[in-house]
Amino acid sequence: MSKVDVWDLKPLFKDKKTLLAQMQQTIQDSKDFEETYKGKLQNINSKDFQSVIEKYEANYQAISQIMTYSFLLFASDTSHGAFYSQCELECNKAQESLLFFELEFNSLGDTKKQEIIKSSPKYSYYLELLMQYSKFQLSLLEEKVLLKVRPAGSELFSRLFDEHFSKLKFKFDNKLLSEEEVLSLLYSKDRKIRKKASISLSKTLKDNIDLLTYILNAIRKDLKITKELRGYESLEHSRHISNQTTQKSVDCMVDTINENVKIVEEYYKIKSKILKIKNLQDYDRYAPIPSKDNTEFDYITSKTLVLETFQGFSNKFYKIAKEAFENGWIDSHPRDRKRGGAFSHGATPNAHPYLMLNHTNQRRDIFTMAHELGHTIHQKLSYSVGYLNADTPLTTAETASVFAEMLLFDKLKNQISDDEKISLYAGKLEDIFATLFRQNVFTNFERRIHNKEGELSSDEISNIWQEENQKMFGDSLKLSDNYKLWWSYIPHFIHSPFYCYAYSYGQLLVMALFGLYKQNKDDFIPKYERFLSLGGSKSPKELVEIFGFDIEDRDFWKIGIKEVKDMLDELKTIINKGKTC
Repeated sequence: MSKVDVWDLKPLFKDKKTLLAQMQQTIQDSKDFEETYKGKLQNINSKDFQSVIEKYEANYQAISQIMTYSFLLFASDTSHGAFYSQCELECNKAQESLLFFELEFNSLGDTKKQEIIKSSPKYSYYLELLMQYSKFQLSLLEEKVLLKVRPAGSELFSRLFDEHFSKLKFKFDNKLLSEEEVLSLLYSKDRKIRKKASISLSKTLKDNIDLLTYILNAIRKDLKITKELRGYESLEHSRHISNQTTQKSVDCMVDTINENVKIVEEYYKIKSKILKIKNLQDYDRYAPIPSKDNTEFDYITSKTLVLETFQGFSNKFYKIAKEAFENGWIDSHPRDRKRGGAFSHGATPNAHPYLMLNHTNQRRDIFTMAHELGHTIHQKLSYSVGYLNADTPLTTAETASVFAEMLLFDKLKNQISDDEKISLYAGKLEDIFATLFRQNVFTNFERRIHNKEGELSSDEISNIWQEENQKMFGDSLKLSDNYKLWWSYIPHFIHSPFYCYAYSYGQLLVMALFGLYKQNKDDFIPKYERFLSLGGSKSPKELVEIFGFDIEDRDFWKIGIKEVKDMLDELKTIINKGKTC
């Protein structure tokens, strides 16, 4: 097994020169499609329409392949920003030629549209979604103008955010660390190191806070303008449409989580006693629980454990994960100019997904590996329904990733002593809190800042951030003034406003599904593989109904909360068992 993995982008394009040649061909192909079909959809026999959609899909897949390569090149080395921007501008020309299709389809009479949907079963759900989006579409000319100026709007500020952060260094003991490296120190066993890392992170954020505030305010303005132009009901509405969910169901979920934050507070009071720290501070949140096992999860060890986990669940999952490690699907370690964080990019069905990690040998890194490979498996399986149908809404996109984490947790807990279980359970609960409760805090925070009028100062944003975070911890932990600035390094606030509630959604869904899996594994696994293979070709409601759940039932959310409570109770039982021994 390789100690370091790097991407092989050749399945996408041999090199930049090959891409540039294909880009011009793609622009021409898109123009040809426009010339052939623009203004003529009404006259196409409904039975022949599926072949037109297939041509449309092929053009968009070609565009996506170009943008995937240029984005991954940029993510692995942000000095390629100019090339990424060039590809974006050129691909916009191809997209301009394709813009008419969805608009013209939605302008057809209802009878004609229903005939087309009936005659195009492969794309029926995709076409039904287009009909739903039609209310918020503008004229063809207006859509072309928006597409033209998009690279100079929020996307430009997103790129500025990424490039700026990739260059930032954080001073620590006369060393200059990357963002990933300084954040990893917050998980140190040594409280002094955690505190120094917290101060280092905060100092650099403070030095850059004016620019980061400006970027966030630009995103706030863009969101408001988009709402007004398209007639969305709220600033969140566009996200709910893309997530194929409703304001009511999101509010129900958010309220359920807000009502149960005492779970977090109770846990951190337990952690305070275990660590023997009377007053926990913000830099103590991720302090590891003392354990006799001080194993570091180096990359090879992490690979082995994750592959064994998937092999024990589904041979289909195992084969995909194994191929990812062996064939250049993964970029594994931090380096200069590489983007921080982790993700799995779905790429296109004629290639394969690409997974980015920044492995630093922490226990959380092995769970990140499982998480992102869950996405990779989901993306690979969904290729079976084609490019247009493969993409899933965020509400179900996190299911496979979080479920993979639970599989890994279930494997690890059965291999260790009770003493080690305390550390493992604590770590897993903290991961769940980060995915469920913390992401819900992010949603509460975004709701408040986006519903404010005018530009907000750094202090105004920071105070709202502090207030929403403190609610989650109650009196179990004190957030310092340094912590007030930590909203400014969260990329989702810039790239995808109101993205974060999907993590909470996915976590609660998975907690319920995992309980079902434990009850009847043989019955569950084929249903789950089908769920993932359907990608975005069915609605989240239909997909979840495969398991017998209704996402519009208020009690649904309570099932997931109960699973979290049960896990906390299991931790308390293990601790009390140790006291009586």
